[in-house]
Amino acid sequence: MNDVLYSVDDAVATIVINRPEAMNSLTSRAKTALLEAVTAASQERAVRAVLLTGTGRAFCAGQDLSEHAANLEAGRGLDDTVRTRYNPIVRMITEMDKPVVAAVNGVAAGAGAALAFACDLRIASEKARFAMAFSGIALAPDSGASWTLQRLVGAGRAAELLLLGEPIGSARALELGIVSQVIPADELGTAARALAVRLAQGPTSAYTATKRALRFASTSSLAEALELEADLQDACARTDDHLNATRAFLAKERPVFQGR
Repeated sequence: MNDVLYSVDDAVATIVINRPEAMNSLTSRAKTALLEAVTAASQERAVRAVLLTGTGRAFCAGQDLSEHAANLEAGRGLDDTVRTRYNPIVRMITEMDKPVVAAVNGVAAGAGAALAFACDLRIASEKARFAMAFSGIALAPDSGASWTLQRLVGAGRAAELLLLGEPIGSARALELGIVSQVIPADELGTAARALAVRLAQGPTSAYTATKRALRFASTSSLAEALELEADLQDACARTDDHLNATRAFLAKERPVFQGR
């Protein structure tokens, strides 16, 4: 069985973590496969949006603790998995030019929750649960959770979730702003697919600029953000999509975006 499934259809790359017997927890092999999948999605010209989800009753339960325990007993500690595996996956998700949607179908714990936080949009099944499980096994947060979570919920709530590690359900996640929609479990796949296709049919270069602007603005001054916005807007104004969308607006027609 492939640990990660990858397919492209309608300009959407669908990436499915596929270890349902282990709650889609991540071994070294699974992390390697996941990095290969998100890298392929980032680089393939035919892909204009990405959908990340899991098989079965979990989105991703984070690190596979059986493999981790074996490394501890052998004196290898974390085996440098944070730097060499998790960090590159998170950076690829956050820095790729295309919008990434997380469809959180079930449990998202530890690094698994952090993977969802790294995506641009998150929608959840009513059965989804988030757990910042790091402190429960005497570890600090990783996979960007300390950076992404407080930007979603604020510093105080992030501290509460990370320090106490208590799981929250989908309704609470919606209330806190972790997810934007909660969908009945049997409708999540259809809804997530529709959202990803909508993004794939949108103005890809404008999405790229928006992602870049948001990343930059989170750590810059207003003056610096304004200057970058001006540069990005100049670049977007030179795209075919902008020209054609402007013509369509004036003609009272619906624009068709080609992603260029």
